[in-house]
Amino acid sequence: MRVGIPRSLLYYKYLPFWKTFLAGCGADVETSPLTNKKILSWGVEVAENELCVPVKAFYGHCMALRDRVDALFVPRVVSVEERAYTCPKFLGLPDMIAAVANQLELPPLLTPKLSQREKPSEFKWALINFAQDEFGLSKLDAVAALDAARRAQKRYQESLVAGHKPLDLLPASRLNRTRWRPERTEGAKRIGLLGHPYNIYDGYITQNLIARLEETGAELVVPEMTDHHVLMNAATDVPKQLYWTYEKEIMGAINHWTENRLVDGVVYVLAFACGPDSLVQVLIEHRARQYKVPLMALTIDEHSGEAGLVTRIEAFTDMLMRRKKPAAVA
Repeated sequence: MRVGIPRSLLYYKYLPFWKTFLAGCGADVETSPLTNKKILSWGVEVAENELCVPVKAFYGHCMALRDRVDALFVPRVVSVEERAYTCPKFLGLPDMIAAVANQLELPPLLTPKLSQREKPSEFKWALINFAQDEFGLSKLDAVAALDAARRAQKRYQESLVAGHKPLDLLPASRLNRTRWRPERTEGAKRIGLLGHPYNIYDGYITQNLIARLEETGAELVVPEMTDHHVLMNAATDVPKQLYWTYEKEIMGAINHWTENRLVDGVVYVLAFACGPDSLVQVLIEHRARQYKVPLMALTIDEHSGEAGLVTRIEAFTDMLMRRKKPAAVA
């Protein structure tokens, strides 16, 4: 069986796990191309207007795979930790895609339900049962595929913590390479790039933001460079615990960066119409003001333009350089 993984949403977070697990089940795995104008246009045309742009792009990526695979992998990711949830759209994603599957002539969907809300073992047994039911594996072979996937994901996360970005590790993930990189000086600015992986690493919907920041000579710091447990511990420094795991990671990142003076400024990328991001934005802005760290929020949607983005990046990075220069001696 040839199984397609759309290059959107949690692709940037879990591809090594999913790809290794499906390969261990005997599937040939294929991913969709980088987001482009056609893929996004397909998604915008069929998706509801109220959905955020990464979800609209996901529809387009499913359509890009429809003639190339026998099935699409669209897991229902309910919870990745106890007593917490993911974004509501992840919970309903298989249903949203299934609702248009016949209309779009999509192949069958593989939709394992992944949840650890009640207990961690739920996740393990859901995947073991999925491998047995969908691929006919024995229990022993299913466990072996799961163990191999966990090792692959661990290696991926260790490489991220060592200083790599997902775009450096995932196959053919950069929309464009950095055209030039100024020679880094001792006073080079450190910019924390904050946001969900599917927002900050999709070069098309962010107008190649990472390369543009790198071309300013900035040293980029992303949440994935910090161990997950450190982020979760740092996220507890809020009046009330957040319900959404991925938003907790974002809060943990800015709390960790500001507490330890790891960045000179923060660029926060959020998707228009994302409810959880909009709520967390208030906490992020408060934290940045509290620690006097400059913050620029970039809201993206399918209408985002390149010219305005470039102007804002230039203005923000110029401001950071002026702040770092020592005051002139009279």
